Amino acid sequence: MALVDRRGIVAGWSRAAEGLLERPADEVLGRSVLRLLAEERHVRLPEDGEVVLRHGDFGTVAVRYWAQELQGSGFTLVLAVGSGRAAGAEQAEAVFRALLAQDRLGFILRDADLAVLRTNVLPGEFGGPPQVVGSVLSEVMDGADAARTEETLREVLETGRPLAAQEQHVRSFRPPHHEWSLSYSAVRTEDHEGHPTGVAVFLTDATEHWRAAQRAELRHRASAGVGNSLDIERTAQEIADTLVPRFADLAWVDLADAVLAGEEPPKNTAGGDLLLRRVAVRSADGPWPDQLLPVGATVPPFPDRPMVREVQEGRTIRIDRRAVEELLGDPAHVRLAAPEGGHSLIIAPLFARALLLGAVGVWRAERPDPFEEDDAELLTEIAAQAALSVDNARRYTREHRAVDSLQRRLLPQASTTTRVMETTGSYVPAEAGAEIGGDWFDAIALPSLRTGLVVGDVFGSGLHATATMGRLRTAVQTLADLELAPDEVLTQLDTLVARLAAEAEAEPGHRDTVGATCLVALHDPVTRCCVMASAGHPPPILALPDGPAHAVDLQPGPPLGVGGLPFETATVDMPPGSVLALYTDGLLRRYAPDLDAATRHLADRLSRLQRSEERLPSLSRGLMAGGDGTPFLDDAALLLARPSALAPGDVASWEFPAEPDAVGAARNAANEKLTEWGLEGNAFVTELIVSELVTNAVRHAGGPIGLRLIRGELLYCEVTDPSNTQPRLRRARTTDEGGRGLFLVAQLSRRWGSRYGQNGKTIWAEQELVEDFPE
Repeated sequence: MALVDRRGIVAGWSRAAEGLLERPADEVLGRSVLRLLAEERHVRLPEDGEVVLRHGDFGTVAVRYWAQELQGSGFTLVLAVGSGRAAGAEQAEAVFRALLAQDRLGFILRDADLAVLRTNVLPGEFGGPPQVVGSVLSEVMDGADAARTEETLREVLETGRPLAAQEQHVRSFRPPHHEWSLSYSAVRTEDHEGHPTGVAVFLTDATEHWRAAQRAELRHRASAGVGNSLDIERTAQEIADTLVPRFADLAWVDLADAVLAGEEPPKNTAGGDLLLRRVAVRSADGPWPDQLLPVGATVPPFPDRPMVREVQEGRTIRIDRRAVEELLGDPAHVRLAAPEGGHSLIIAPLFARALLLGAVGVWRAERPDPFEEDDAELLTEIAAQAALSVDNARRYTREHRAVDSLQRRLLPQASTTTRVMETTGSYVPAEAGAEIGGDWFDAIALPSLRTGLVVGDVFGSGLHATATMGRLRTAVQTLADLELAPDEVLTQLDTLVARLAAEAEAEPGHRDTVGATCLVALHDPVTRCCVMASAGHPPPILALPDGPAHAVDLQPGPPLGVGGLPFETATVDMPPGSVLALYTDGLLRRYAPDLDAATRHLADRLSRLQRSEERLPSLSRGLMAGGDGTPFLDDAALLLARPSALAPGDVASWEFPAEPDAVGAARNAANEKLTEWGLEGNAFVTELIVSELVTNAVRHAGGPIGLRLIRGELLYCEVTDPSNTQPRLRRARTTDEGGRGLFLVAQLSRRWGSRYGQNGKTIWAEQELVEDFPE
């Protein structure tokens, strides 16, 4: 910088000028400025331009200069700079102008305090908040966003390491509230001595890309997270969990009561009451607000408005809080529907197969930006996909309940009590999402106070397994009436299952596996023994009155339908007060994955519960609720049986030779015992029955002949002979001299029948007790 008078004489010389030309002031002051030129000129220089000046004693330097006359002083101020530096300044200025003129690339030059020096980020540009000259980050964006961004920029300023393609979510704290996603890069600026002077920031608006990525991620989450269960309420909760907090601050799912029951909702398009119930909720802040409609509550009726009809017709609505207040009218209804601070709402119908199953609602309260049309379209898409999952769960629930109802109707009554046996059965279906199986139990009262105990498990699941279970249970009851031994019952069942399997294979389009496991036990209160046989079924557990519980040592045969191998029997003593537990493997799997370990755990729990619990129903509930809490992934059946004591005086037995005198002796013995029991009212009929049965044994079977009377709820009369000939009931003609014996027995008794043992057969007859002798 130099000061020149009107004559061209240098009157002032700066230190920077000394450094530029390496000429001290005493060599320049008072002399013509033209003498500084490398080539002397005798003409006046223009006001600005480029010249070559002398540098030191022998060198030269090209400079760019500007001359400006100082008004009223008679002097001219000359500014000069090296040509190279001047060119750089011009280029820098050109770059600045180019950056500031960009409409797609944001540019912010910040000083060492990160205040804005130059910027093209103005209101309405780049989607983000405007950057005013002199402003700092905390003045234009949310505090958390500003602190995070300032931390990264100061790191650039201090270290000099540039930052490239950093993603930053930005929320404005001034209305209108918006949220953006910006991609920015930053480099440190320095002076000519290398000292940091600030940060240059380059940014682009990535909001649309970010929102598109968010929508795609939310679609993926909805696709992967909704519909994983066939439980309606769990599916509804999956919808709410998907939407909060990524999409909304609060979400709720309302479903029609009919949908929860598995039925189709009513097709009502008249507006007003949508017949909905709140099923699932989710809040980003934790618990669901107390003032809002809770889970399980019925949704109040809406006014009959066009907006409500739009939802009923399957269209999504997007409204603000004011519109909600106008729609509902009643302040109490508004408090149930609108959260505190909620400002934007979308309601999307769950519409599938032309049925309005329910609705999904989302609120924004803490998040300042309102829902936009793109958000409504996204929720519509998610709701449409979720509606199919809800409808699938609804249809499954309907079928599940139908099969479960059929299953339970096919089972016997839960508890039975006779004079000598108390039983309690329990059935638990598989948890929601699993198919109903074919587990069953049965307690069958047999003649002579005997009781048949049955538990079984049909292969497969669903309606097919339930139907097969019903057929097998009917067959078991029929075979039990034939008074077959447990192993013989299983042999007959095995043949039946093989026939059912052949029928299934012959049916086109069906390849269902037909098979089952089964355990049959027969308890005799007179001998206090229980004979049992197993077809591939877990062994029962016997808990003695004052002893431990243990699994019965029973060799199981093959499952029903396999065939080819015999079934073995086992006999155990069952004293009065003991408990026999028959169960299916669905109960075992609740106790442990390993069936042997599970059997031990079940036996230990039965032993502990029996010492503290006397009632069989409570004991059954305790066993069903035991284990490690594993859900019932398979249905489970449990049958508990507890025998009672039969007094020795309630049984009387005799043995007679096969002689004619045996008939009178047997009749007299029976008459004396009935008199002793106070059952004189049964004497006449009993004498006739004994006479006929013993007479037939003497004539056709031979001896020895056994007679046994048993007093229970009924009076049982049994005659045993060594013959295996099947007794037949027939109607004798008028001219026949015999053949009326069994006909008389059938007419006089409540019912009669026969069963076979290892040596011969037993014919029995039942009578009602007549304790008062008729006059």
